[in-house]
Amino acid sequence: MDATKHIPEPKTLQEAVVYFSDPDRCFEYAKKMRWPDGNVVCPRCSAAKNSFIKTRKLWFCYACKRQFTIKVKTIMEDSPITLDKWMMAFWLLANAKNGISSHELGRALGVTQTTAWFMLQRIREVMKKHTFDTTKIGGEGNELEADETFVGGVTKNMHKGRRLSVEGKGPYQNKTIVQGILDRNLRKVRAQVVPNVTRETLQDQILKNVKYGSTVYTDNAVAYDNGMQRRFIHDVVNKTETYVRGRVHVNGMENFWALLKRSLRGTYVAVEPFHLARYVDEQVFRYNNRKDGDRKMTDTERFTAVMSQVVGRRLTYSDLTGKSESPHHAPTGTGTPIPF
Repeated sequence: MDATKHIPEPKTLQEAVVYFSDPDRCFEYAKKMRWPDGNVVCPRCSAAKNSFIKTRKLWFCYACKRQFTIKVKTIMEDSPITLDKWMMAFWLLANAKNGISSHELGRALGVTQTTAWFMLQRIREVMKKHTFDTTKIGGEGNELEADETFVGGVTKNMHKGRRLSVEGKGPYQNKTIVQGILDRNLRKVRAQVVPNVTRETLQDQILKNVKYGSTVYTDNAVAYDNGMQRRFIHDVVNKTETYVRGRVHVNGMENFWALLKRSLRGTYVAVEPFHLARYVDEQVFRYNNRKDGDRKMTDTERFTAVMSQVVGRRLTYSDLTGKSESPHHAPTGTGTPIPF
């Protein structure tokens, strides 16, 4: 009997808690998302001939003679956390406007703070647009905004020893730099951590992400004052004089920076520069999945969007913490994600 047939798919957090509390229903839901056509194939050898062991909820592949579960080759591989808890973690992070801390998630799911933190970092890995997504945005007649922001502690609030080490080296010595590009037509943002604000670095990111002939608006930073005009229609707003000059402004990116910093200061409080890129990916995902055209996306659609990217992703604890990679856990990501 189909465990998902009698109860409609959840639309709210309360409905999601009830829906995924049933292990059989949760399993069938995950199975339908991973294999929408109903044909279960081995994630290791892609063979379709297998048998299902109902008591253990796993399959045996007749081709490679190995067992596999629904988590194999996904971001949840080797995780002892049950599917219902994973589903709730995905739902909460995808739909919480200002994010959710590992302490709060740990209390909600009944797991330790360390486990919750590892789960959240793996979900952020799923939210990330990987390098195989090389499609450029913009185009002739399209307007884009490019801007950067600095993330880090305020110098006057630092411990005396650290404050003395950065004083005299510039106001942004202790900051991590994030550059973003907003496509006004698509209402989509791309953002990533960059090493510096040199002309070569900032313009190189625009060249990689924006089609030639696009209209690009920036502030009057020196990095944008030479070379942009050869490939784009480039206009500048001087923020010391005005923030808006007709259609020339970067207020869309400023709005995104405000959302990002609100989550960093209010929810996560202390984020190491080593991990900042993952928190940027999280905010980019939520920003880009606010609307589908002119229609607001539902919580269910955001949940489905992030769950559709879990296959082919892998993040081990050793990778996450900067330690050497375990020989027992080779990376499994291999190209475009398969619907889960």
